[in-house]
Order: sequence, then C-alpha cells, then structure tokens
Amino acid sequence: MTFFVIAWREFKTLFLSPMAWTVLAILQTIFAYLFLTQVESFLMLQPKLAQIENGPGLTDIIVPPLFGNAGIILLLITPLLTMQLICGERRNKTLALLLSAPVSSAEIIIGKYLGILGLLLLVVALTAMMPLSLLAGGELDTGKFLANILALTLLVSAFAAAGLYLSTIAGHPVIAAMGSFGMLLLLWILDWTAGVKDQRNELFEYLSILRHFQNLQSGLLSSIDVGYFLLFIGGFILLSIRSLDNNRLCQ
Repeated sequence: MTFFVIAWREFKTLFLSPMAWTVLAILQTIFAYLFLTQVESFLMLQPKLAQIENGPGLTDIIVPPLFGNAGIILLLITPLLTMQLICGERRNKTLALLLSAPVSSAEIIIGKYLGILGLLLLVVALTAMMPLSLLAGGELDTGKFLANILALTLLVSAFAAAGLYLSTIAGHPVIAAMGSFGMLLLLWILDWTAGVKDQRNELFEYLSILRHFQNLQSGLLSSIDVGYFLLFIGGFILLSIRSLDNNRLCQ
C-alpha cells in the first residue's frame, strides 16, 4: 500500500541524518542511568521488603518508575521529532509536490505517522530490554511488565498523533513543537487542580492523559483507558487528514 511506502521512506530519512541516532543515544543513556538507579534502590531496600508480607517486588520497584520517567522524557522529545513532518515539507516547498502526487491525504498522513511511530516504538523496545536483563538473576511480574509496555506504547502513539496534527496546521516547525508540547503538557497535568481543592472533576480526570497512563501501568487493563488512547490517536489523525485536505484545496 502507498502509505507503507511513505512510512518506510520517512523512517529511512530519519536515520539518514544524525538526528535519529543522536536521539536514540541520548535517550538510552538517560534511561540506562534511571534503570541502574532503580536497581540500586531495590538492592538497598531488599532486606526491608523481604520482611513485609505481600510487599512490592522487583517489578514494582523498577519497571513502573522507569516507564513513567520514560513517558515524561518522551513528552519533551516527541514534539521535536514530529514538528517537521508536514511543516518541514511546507517550508522546503515540497508540500505542493507531495499533494499533487496521486496519493490521498489519508495515505500521506498515515504514512508520515507510521514513519515517526516506528522510531518511537524502537525507543520503547530498547527501554523494555533493560528490565528483561534482570531475568538473569531474578523474576519479573510478566503481566505488570507487559502492561507497562502497552501503556508506554499507547502514550507515545498519542504523542505522535498530536504532534503530527500541530505540524499540519503550524506555519513554522518551532511553533508546531511548542504547540504540541504545550497541549501535551496541559493534558499531562490537567487533573492536578482537583487535588488542590480536594475535589474530583470527572471531566478533567477523563481528559488527563497521565491518569490513563498510570492506570494501565498498574496492570489493571480497562477498556476505558485503552479506548481513551485509541480515540485520542484516531481523532488527531482524522483532524490531520482534514487539515491536509484543506491545504490541497488551497493549492
């Protein structure tokens, strides 16, 4: 299919420049440091944890904090990766050529999305390999470990979809990056105000991307949390397609 061709071209383009390699190197260095810090904390707490009945185990101490910190760092990085997807084409004067090609707006958007998502999923896979190394001398809660992989996968997929949409409507890549970061940060901290007044706001709780992410991290899979991410991703992809269709009409 055409969108697979676009996705593969986008993915290869990322690795033809130093950007993807630099991002992967920096992220894995940071994640490795965080991982080793959590392992050290577990080793220090292990004698006390052994005395607690049904106390937190190896997976609880290491995996959720690692994936949680990864989510925060990827919230900062993803807007920088997505800002060029459409906005860069517009600035380089290649968007008109792309829109004049015999491909639909949906194929362009889905291809661009899958291309950048491939890089983000590679980051998730490399991050997941760190806890797997613990199997050489310990045991992992497989269910909770897989739940954290699913949570981070859905999270970065949502980040990429939002960043892609901002890239289709912004006039400059920096504006696209700042806009997507601001929107994602707002969704990340949205329900914090409920704790200030000790009152629950169900709307803010549902819209909060952090709450759904943490619910999945806990290992309790819910159709509400998974459905939130799927609606989020699908909604922003549809908005991106519509925005690109409007650009095509203006050509």
